[in-house]
Amino acid sequence: MTVMTAAVEAKRSRIRLFIVLMLFLVTTVNYADRATLSIAGSALSKELHLDPVALGYVFSAFGWSYVAAQVPGGWLLDRYGSKWVYACSILIWSVFTFLQGWVGFFTAGTAVALLFALRFMVGLAEAPSFPANARIVAAWFPGNERGTASAFFNSGQYFATVLFAPLMGWIAHDFGWRYVFFVMGGLGVVMGLVWIQTIHGPKDHPGVNSIEFDYIKQGGALVDMDAAQGAASGPRWDHIRQLLSNRMMLGIYLGQYCINALTFFFLTWFPVYLVKERGLSILQAGFVATLPALCGFFGGVLGGVISDAILRKTGSLTLARKIPIVGGMLLSMSIVGCNYVDGQAFIIGLMALAFFGKGIGALGWAVVSDTSPKEAGGISGGLFNMFGNLSSITTPIVVGYILAATGSFSGAMLFIGANALVAAVAYLFIVGKIERVQLQQLAP
Repeated sequence: MTVMTAAVEAKRSRIRLFIVLMLFLVTTVNYADRATLSIAGSALSKELHLDPVALGYVFSAFGWSYVAAQVPGGWLLDRYGSKWVYACSILIWSVFTFLQGWVGFFTAGTAVALLFALRFMVGLAEAPSFPANARIVAAWFPGNERGTASAFFNSGQYFATVLFAPLMGWIAHDFGWRYVFFVMGGLGVVMGLVWIQTIHGPKDHPGVNSIEFDYIKQGGALVDMDAAQGAASGPRWDHIRQLLSNRMMLGIYLGQYCINALTFFFLTWFPVYLVKERGLSILQAGFVATLPALCGFFGGVLGGVISDAILRKTGSLTLARKIPIVGGMLLSMSIVGCNYVDGQAFIIGLMALAFFGKGIGALGWAVVSDTSPKEAGGISGGLFNMFGNLSSITTPIVVGYILAATGSFSGAMLFIGANALVAAVAYLFIVGKIERVQLQQLAP
């Protein structure tokens, strides 16, 4: 039996591994483009004379449109499929990232308004990205590999900082903050063109063989997710109502909102914290930020591996997803310890520990792939990302007000730690059993 299994494995193509690698690379560029403003923020705010509250609102511009466009973006994915909606998303957000480099050529008031508008458009264009990731993982991966695959693409958010924070810090230091946007926007356009040439569904990919196709299909992959959507089809408003009335999904939404508070603190205020509170230069901040991000990356991959290992051992999807999420969120509360130490090494160590825990617990997209109904996978992912990314609006603004009122980041650390605790509580006491939602179909 072992010899036969090995022979089957040798014959089975592994195109799904290339697919998740592409999701990882696109997610890395996605998060690098989101972080451009945080890297350029100190120099930009000085040149444009932005106070902390104004900078907080500019940081939040991305979130307003990103949140508002989640459900429409999910609807587009369910209506037209993942490949082309995602391709348009990548190309459009990259163009608007590039254009942000020109705002410094305008006077202060106009520059701030234009920067807000361009960040708003980046958020609008990026809206379908993560729901598309979840749909593609659900289509390409069997259930026993879905946690690892989801954790891997999601870890791109940390790898973005590892790879691009030093690069963007060096560009901002040596060439000026404008070139951060020029370089990252151009890279995104290239990535969009590569995506168009390489991404296909399981039924259409020229490289997948019948053995791999049968393996993923029999393992629960929704291989016909896009094929099932006809020109006149699409999710219904009643699907949204049913998802919003499901206790499990509401608990998942709350958990993701709180988990993302840590993400958006890191993407917006963390470099500013290092420069203004800890006295680092912008170049040093770019390099120092890589250690917490690297720990988040390894934690993210490890969380998926642990989750799938628990699933194989226990057969319980609920235990497999909840144990890493709850444990990771409790560990991420170590960020509060930054208020009680002074040495830079201790600060970075606690940040690294917090982001390692956050990475382990960042399995929300695996849960979405596990729970989303087949006929409304995009809408389900869109609702999840909409609620989760409300943090992209509230976190920068709340931290801005805390900083303006107290002159210190101590309250901000308490705020982020409290969010981690609430996320753990949501998964422990609200979510309940994790299983795929079965929508009731209304009579025509």
